[in-house]
Amino acid sequence: MWLRLVEGLPSVREPAALPGWVATVTRRECLRFLREQQRTQLVPDDGGLADEAAPDADAELLKQERFIALRQAFAELPSRCRELLTLLFHDPRLPYAEISERLDMPVGGIGPSRSRCIAALRRSRALASFVGAEEA
Repeated sequence: MWLRLVEGLPSVREPAALPGWVATVTRRECLRFLREQQRTQLVPDDGGLADEAAPDADAELLKQERFIALRQAFAELPSRCRELLTLLFHDPRLPYAEISERLDMPVGGIGPSRSRCIAALRRSRALASFVGAEEA
């Protein structure tokens, strides 16, 4: 539903109309969902389905959640940190001299700057649940 809201947001011309517009989109999405539910036939659980794949599915879901949180935390970093970390993790690996030239930063400042940027990344609210769990 949020995707529908974001997609249609540019069509809202009057800020005062936003609450009514959100209610209309929500109602339509709920009705669409109910129509789809009526078309769906439930299959009785015989006890032998998805249990074998559950651990793999959970691990994949956790991996995706971490990736999304990391992208969000990365986007919240100052642009200088984003540029530095992007160059440091470039594939193929870039020499520090090239990174220094591109960022107009002394080679000796790259390591300390990297440490500060990674520390800021770890402090991000987006990663709080993952960083705390790994350090415990």
